[in-house]
Amino acid sequence: MPRAVRGRRSAVALVATALTVAVALPALPAVAADGPPGHPSSLVDPLIGSSGGGNTFPGATLPYGMAAWSPTSTRGDQTGTGAANGYDYGTTRIRGLSLTHVNGAGCNPGAAGDVPVMPFVGDVTSSPSADTKDAVYASDFSHADERATPGRYTLGLASGARADLAVSRRAGVADFTFPADRPASLLFRVSNSLNGSADAHVDIDAAHRRVSGWVLTGAFCGRRANGGVNNRKSYYRLHFSASFDRAFSSVGTWHDGTVSPGSTSASGGEGYATGADRAGRGSGGWVGFDPRSDNDVHMRIGISYVDLAGAEANLRREIAPGASVDRVAAAGARAWDRELGTVRVTGGSAQRRTTFYTALYHSLLQPNLISDVDGRYRGMDQAVHRPARGQRAQYSNFSGWDQYRAQIQLLALLQPTVAGDFAQSLYNFARQNGGVWDRWVHISGATHVMTGDPSAATLATFYAMGVRNFDYEGAFDSLVRQATVPHPDGLSDAGCPGQCVGQRPNLAQYVSSHYAAQDVCHCWGGAAETLEDAVADSALARWARLLGRGSEAKECGARAAYWRNVFNPDATADGGYAQARKLDGSWVTPFGPGSDLGFAQGTSATYTWMVPQDVRGLARAMGGRETAARRLDAFFHDADGSWSLRGGDPLRYDPTNEPGIHAPWLYNALGQPWKTQATVRQLLDTVYGTGPSGLPGNDDLGTMSAWYVFSALGLYPQTPGSANLLLGAPVFREAVLDRPGATDIVISAPGADDRHPYVDAVRLDGRPLNRSWTDAGPTLRGGRIAVRTAAEPNTSWATDPAGLPR
Repeated sequence: MPRAVRGRRSAVALVATALTVAVALPALPAVAADGPPGHPSSLVDPLIGSSGGGNTFPGATLPYGMAAWSPTSTRGDQTGTGAANGYDYGTTRIRGLSLTHVNGAGCNPGAAGDVPVMPFVGDVTSSPSADTKDAVYASDFSHADERATPGRYTLGLASGARADLAVSRRAGVADFTFPADRPASLLFRVSNSLNGSADAHVDIDAAHRRVSGWVLTGAFCGRRANGGVNNRKSYYRLHFSASFDRAFSSVGTWHDGTVSPGSTSASGGEGYATGADRAGRGSGGWVGFDPRSDNDVHMRIGISYVDLAGAEANLRREIAPGASVDRVAAAGARAWDRELGTVRVTGGSAQRRTTFYTALYHSLLQPNLISDVDGRYRGMDQAVHRPARGQRAQYSNFSGWDQYRAQIQLLALLQPTVAGDFAQSLYNFARQNGGVWDRWVHISGATHVMTGDPSAATLATFYAMGVRNFDYEGAFDSLVRQATVPHPDGLSDAGCPGQCVGQRPNLAQYVSSHYAAQDVCHCWGGAAETLEDAVADSALARWARLLGRGSEAKECGARAAYWRNVFNPDATADGGYAQARKLDGSWVTPFGPGSDLGFAQGTSATYTWMVPQDVRGLARAMGGRETAARRLDAFFHDADGSWSLRGGDPLRYDPTNEPGIHAPWLYNALGQPWKTQATVRQLLDTVYGTGPSGLPGNDDLGTMSAWYVFSALGLYPQTPGSANLLLGAPVFREAVLDRPGATDIVISAPGADDRHPYVDAVRLDGRPLNRSWTDAGPTLRGGRIAVRTAAEPNTSWATDPAGLPR
């Protein structure tokens, strides 16, 4: 709270004052319901996706920020939260406010949640680590006492304590208020990261009113039943330094079950086990305050993945000693307004605009900074490095299997400089990792999660979309080498399935057989691996052509067609499907379209459509465009013709399943674009929305949100490695994509509303366009796309076979 309102207050008065402060925050200028927002951050609801498996977090963070200060909830188990990122809207009890988070990760728990700081009302008389059921050192809360806005988070607890948090990119500031008539403490639960910890340490310096320490942790997806033990390892150390505006009235530490009042140092991790093997372990410290004459505690905290000096420097540089929560929060809101202002929309209902700008917000939370203000960062080799020449910052948190399908295209389109720094960051990691590009990079760790080669698809897409501020020649050579030169890890089953260490598993066999054989592939699933690698090789081939690398273009282009080798035209009496094969060429049986044997987090019914690089070829394999379109109809509808778009049926579309999220847009290439328009609009209207359950499933580091952003604009990336865009029906009357260093893309659809979900005609830069896609021109050079929308489908527009997407 501001210093002017500090002083003794009762618990009732405390809550009343806090609510008044929440209401009295600086008001943003009102905007017309249909005009472009001047302050788009005011339209964002960070609680969207915090329930129903969306696994978003509501806490304070900035675009691409290192700090993400958000609650760690509890359901009565100190080693779990019930949510992948530590918070679920339906769980209204917390054990701390953690400094780091990852948006929408799928594993439960996912990652981070480091150093929960808990405002505790009462005397610390026992070890918080011994409170294994979170019965004592935790507190209930009501959503009526919770407020989340971009860059700021406020929460009132049933204990009478309250936290008001705001962040910069690498630091944070907080006002903690307490009842005036009870003991007040802040607990630093240094070992209690979401997945546990190998070690942790806390130091309390009462003379200088400072608490510092670190946690050694990692273990992303480390609790997976299918091989997770492979990731129960440490790969980063988060350091923190917190300073206070007032003296401590008491201090103490704990280790496992032992509490030590007066102690100023403690160490000890929880381990990475589950349940009873981890419960009761760990360390931390507390500082107490006398709330009788002053019940407000002001804290500034910096973090670093390098060292304590880095955390302190980040704090000094980013948050001044006298900075208030209001001041830091206002700067954060301005940062979000700049970021979200890259897309200005006109029209649409209030709910639609909130859904859209929240999706854009979630899309641009990542990648995340891991370098300090002086440029230093810890690499995948755990050594300290500095960014490459021309690179502004080192980024991490790459959910490759998810992000390469939509989120990285949105990043390249709106923030190409960040995209280039991210590309260079991934290349830096690969060089520090023996030339291996990991599929899922968390901080400075290779986690091996999922399947395929998403780095190839990602960097090829960046380059195709005009991103040039990275060593693209070096990165290309490295990725081609990974795709063509076998690595010893490719013959290991460590971590399989789900976290197989080989990035191109059993590559020699793949190159020889032209598919990943299920019985010897050392991968999650042979059919999925083949389909993923074919997409990656198609992207490399496109990149090679842009670079003038003819031999690589030819070789990778041929491999892009390997998807055909796992398409069994006789899989069922009703038609062909993707199906896993053995090394001897025989098909893996028993088989059914709803089977996941040979696939990764999906079924054959979904994966069969995962050929975005060759939709024409897939249609021919199915018996022609008409046959393929009928099969696609059945993928989105039940037998009675009703929509089936929410998942749960292994034979039909699952909006939470990445291999199929592009499927609604395939009608464009099948000559029936009005069905894309109808299907996409149905998804926008019924699967996405406002409220905590407003996402269909894991946001997967912005992937599902990016799908919404593109689809609401009436655009979608055609295939990885390409700058081409598929066209649909916008939901806004106008959208301006204001891109730094490039000409705007303006999408004009004056008749767009809920009653006009179809495209009647399109003009590109004033010229009629009778096809449902654009080439790279608008992406690279900007332009104006004018769409005339209609209440009924125009079954003639963009249906000429010669003009279908290539």
